[in-house]
Amino acid sequence: MNKILGFSSFAAAAVLSSIAQAGEVYGGGGFPGVMLGYAQQIDSRFAVRGDIATVGRLDVRRTEEGVAYSGKLEAQRIGAFVDWFALRGGFRLTGGVTFNTYKMALAARSTSGISIGDSTYNGTSLDVTIKFPETTPYIGIGYGHHAGNGWGFVWDLGASIGKPKVTANAVGFPNNAQFTADLDRELAQLREGVGKVRVMPQATVALSYKF
Repeated sequence: MNKILGFSSFAAAAVLSSIAQAGEVYGGGGFPGVMLGYAQQIDSRFAVRGDIATVGRLDVRRTEEGVAYSGKLEAQRIGAFVDWFALRGGFRLTGGVTFNTYKMALAARSTSGISIGDSTYNGTSLDVTIKFPETTPYIGIGYGHHAGNGWGFVWDLGASIGKPKVTANAVGFPNNAQFTADLDRELAQLREGVGKVRVMPQATVALSYKF
C-alpha cells in the first residue's frame, strides 16, 4: 500500500510539474480589442486556452434611410478554445465557444422631427438595438501556443458564428397604418444591413510567455 501511495504521489507530482511547465500567459490586441489570456499545452498536438477581449464602449454614429442615429457600441467577449497543431509546428487550427457582449444601442432624436420614409414625425424618439448572440461557436486559424519556453509571438484569425437581432422602441409616434409601414420599412433596411453579417470576426496579435 505504501508503495502504491508513493507511486501515486510521484505520478501526480510529475503531472502537475508537466502542467506547470506548459503554462503560458499572453496579451495583445486587435479586434475585438485588448486581450489577455492563459494557454495550457496538453501535448505536442493539442492545447487549451481561455482569454478575454474588450474594446469597452465607443460612441457611434450611423445614418440609415435618412435617419441619423447616435449611440454606443459595446464589444467584449470571453473565449474557451482548443488548438490543434496539425503539422506539429506553430501553425494551428482552433475551435471553441465565445460568450459575447456585442451590442449597438442607437437613438434618433431631433428637435425638427424625425423623418422616416416620406413622413416627418415631431416630438418623437426612436431607439434601436442591434445585438449579437450571447453564446456562439468559434472557428479559426492561428500561430503560437506550441511547445517551447520563454517569449513567443501569437496571432489569430477567425470568427464567432451567429446572426444579430434588431429591435426597436418608438415613443411619441402616431398609432396608424402610415407610421407602421414607415417603421417596418426602416427596420427592414437595418435588418438587411446587419442581417448580412453572419459572423463576428477576430483578428488579433499578441506576445506570450511560457513558463
